[in-house]
Amino acid sequence: MTFARRSVLLICFGFILGCLAPRLCGAQSAPAQPAPAPAATAPANTPQAYNLPPEKLAKAIAISRIRHILDFAGSVWGLVFLWLLLALHGVSGLAAWAERLLKKRWLSGLLFFAAFFVITALASLPFDLYGQHVERAYGISVQGWGSWFGDQAKGLGLSILFGAPVLLLFNWIVKRWPRRYWLGIWIATLPLLVLGIFVSPLLEPIFNKYEPLSKNNASLVTELEKVVARTGTNIPPDRMFLMKASVKTNGLNAYVSGIGATKRIVVWDTTAGRVPDDEVLFIFGHESGHYVLHHIPKELAIDTVFFFFLYWACAWGGATLIRRFGQSWHAPTLDTRAGFIVLLFTISVASFFLQPLGNALSRHFEHEADVYGQEAIHGIVPDPQKTAVAAFNQLGEAWLEDPTPSPFIEFWFFNHPSVQNRANFALHYDPWANGGHGKFFDK
Repeated sequence: MTFARRSVLLICFGFILGCLAPRLCGAQSAPAQPAPAPAATAPANTPQAYNLPPEKLAKAIAISRIRHILDFAGSVWGLVFLWLLLALHGVSGLAAWAERLLKKRWLSGLLFFAAFFVITALASLPFDLYGQHVERAYGISVQGWGSWFGDQAKGLGLSILFGAPVLLLFNWIVKRWPRRYWLGIWIATLPLLVLGIFVSPLLEPIFNKYEPLSKNNASLVTELEKVVARTGTNIPPDRMFLMKASVKTNGLNAYVSGIGATKRIVVWDTTAGRVPDDEVLFIFGHESGHYVLHHIPKELAIDTVFFFFLYWACAWGGATLIRRFGQSWHAPTLDTRAGFIVLLFTISVASFFLQPLGNALSRHFEHEADVYGQEAIHGIVPDPQKTAVAAFNQLGEAWLEDPTPSPFIEFWFFNHPSVQNRANFALHYDPWANGGHGKFFDK
């Protein structure tokens, strides 16, 4: 399940429902990293490590442009739509309707936020529809429209099931502590972030079918156990699964998700058998790196600080909007239903402009995981450099990733290094030459 096309719902609330799309645990989509160290950069006039046949190159450039336009336009439309919903009294009218229907405040609040999720999802639906149409036209998605709409409905249902109570809680915090509510919301957000990562594997079967990887890929399990032993990730065979992705996509993927008792590895059935086992081991080594290098707790720690200042700043921004537009929007204070949506709008705007900052952090972690993955398979596969480069080429070709995205596109949209940067780095990363050793492994 991916959220490449973000609606306003996901901009303002997706970080709380991180269980639906963990940034670090979803594996190898394409996207962009600060330049590698000079020693690892391809020399001038050296052929690039990631290449596509001419016909696929043209498709990759075309679909990448469409994806980026949809992503940017969908995000901007989400903000504009939320502004219109406030300015045209749609939010205040929705609150009045919910209160007329249900007299108890908490019940009317649940109804209000559930309806809010439905409305914002419908507003983003044209972008999602066109995005799916493009993925099907270019042969990446093979998912039928009935199945696709079913996934959309499931995602919306989960948003309502988890999101409405959480927003109701936050709304209550604003009403209960009107001067320091941002601090209360910040405290409540922290356990939700951890819970989201923990329960993610429990929600994944709602969207896709899984079976034990050992059922039809016993030899791959044996090879993966070698990487598990080398990295110390402690994932036994009974927590290795095959996902039936081929009914929905031709893309390739393998990933690790969850923490603690829910931690597991998942290999898509489009990857197992289609991609050589050595390359699957590299992808798994990359994903293992996120755990071994403590990227999840590091990101949680950074998010903790980030959300503190985000909520503090947005509390000021929300109060400013209420003073300027509160009466005309029928949102006199932030603790009303309409006033709380003003606060969400403020967070949405801030999240939109801070997106490159979060992506830069993600690119840094992804680059570290690439290095770790290449070192993790050293001594297990014959040629780690060749294996990593081949894996990036397979992934880039399967998803039709543009080999030469513009620097601005990388800066704004990419939460992974570009496939070209990753492949070029892998091609020239050989710390074992002349008796050396890796950054993360002694041998």
